Amino acid sequence: MTAFEVRHYHELGSTNDEARRLVEAGAPHGTVVHADEQTAGRGRFSRRWISPPGNLYVSIVLRPELPAARNVELGFLAALAVADAVDALLPRQVRAALKWPNDVLVRDGKIAGILLEQAGEALILGIGLNVLHAPSGLSYRVSTIVGCGGLATVDGTREKLLDALGRWLAIWQTDGFAAVRAAWLARAHPPGSSLSVRLPDRFVTGLFLGIDTDGTLLLDTPQGRARIIAGDVTLETAAS
Repeated sequence: MTAFEVRHYHELGSTNDEARRLVEAGAPHGTVVHADEQTAGRGRFSRRWISPPGNLYVSIVLRPELPAARNVELGFLAALAVADAVDALLPRQVRAALKWPNDVLVRDGKIAGILLEQAGEALILGIGLNVLHAPSGLSYRVSTIVGCGGLATVDGTREKLLDALGRWLAIWQTDGFAAVRAAWLARAHPPGSSLSVRLPDRFVTGLFLGIDTDGTLLLDTPQGRARIIAGDVTLETAAS
């Protein structure tokens, strides 16, 4: 199992930026940067990640010693770890779900964001998880652990997350992406769900077929099967 070493800060601009600085200074695999508040947090596509006190903001230094082509798999692994941690803190009847590529949802609201960045030979896994507070003024629904009936503290949530991340890293390194992919699909919207994907130059709409062995999104569209490498997904309808 990965041995995590937590470095806790009251305030940072970005936990990912601080983790990058630590990587440049030789920080080992498993180094964790935790800030109570971020003043310049960011998500995918450099979008601002609102980071008030009361939620969890961590960045983890990973040195997986595997081919770089497999780095994308860590996003799916991280989403599973977040979902497991959230489930452990929520009432038994409430369960986290996953949306491609690495969104974690509870009661149809986004509860976490995941950002994976390369830093030399290391990877930085940034995770923002809504524990107590839901950011306002967003264009999509959000949820929190406490708002969904959970009992949690920020530090307790961090420990649940790191425990789950350590388990999934061990599974991934032993059994490969196949085990991660199967578990991810079990938490995702069901096959046949209608998805809309925003690409840089257009929208693609189709029925969810799953994910390929490299994590690529598979859609059944009027033009045939589409393979989506990156994009923003909206779940239009859910199969019952």
